[in-house]
Amino acid sequence: MEPARKRQLLAQSELLRDMPAGEIEALAASATWRTYRRGQQVFDQESDNKDVFFVAEGRVRVTIFSSTGREVSFRDLPAGASFGELSAIDGQPRSASVVALSPAVLASLPRDRFWALLRRQHGVTERLLKNLATLVRNLSERVVDYGTLPVQNRIQAELVRMAREAGVQKNRAVLAPVPRHADIASRVATNREAVARELSRLARAGILERDRSGLVVNDVAALSAMIEKVREN
Repeated sequence: MEPARKRQLLAQSELLRDMPAGEIEALAASATWRTYRRGQQVFDQESDNKDVFFVAEGRVRVTIFSSTGREVSFRDLPAGASFGELSAIDGQPRSASVVALSPAVLASLPRDRFWALLRRQHGVTERLLKNLATLVRNLSERVVDYGTLPVQNRIQAELVRMAREAGVQKNRAVLAPVPRHADIASRVATNREAVARELSRLARAGILERDRSGLVVNDVAALSAMIEKVREN
């Protein structure tokens, strides 16, 4: 890949935005660039790899496996996202596995270079702290949901989270590509059949609709209200 293209891709990173052009160019030149095919693993849970990765092209999925081998999908990351910061910060093994959801191009930095970047670029450090705070809040919300909500409402809560990630405009959001039932099920610790039933029920109620653009959430507020009603009781 040409240096100019590497620089352009890395400049789109949410974590690195607004960095000086010279810093981006140097970072792109020193990073390790790899191409992954769909379904290829980037690293495994408990791996000793401590690099920080930047998604230049494609999408990846962060997945956690329980002690019994059950897969729980944690989050999907598009181009512009980064991952692997936790192991780079504390030096501990990976807490999750990452796999490419589509053909992907990733750039990675070893732990020592990432720490040097944080010490030089305070804007990057600030964005990293905000990202980690958001991650903790999302995890806390999921723990509460798992412990207090029935399966039906956990599915609704996941749809709301996905809608917010996709972007809500005028109480409406489009999930594209259409999430698979199995993917939603793995996020909320249930099965595909339960997801299919709930999505069909929400479609009959007019809250969900599938069209050429993807899975449309027609009323995010109504979906959120269903969850809050259960939480309050």
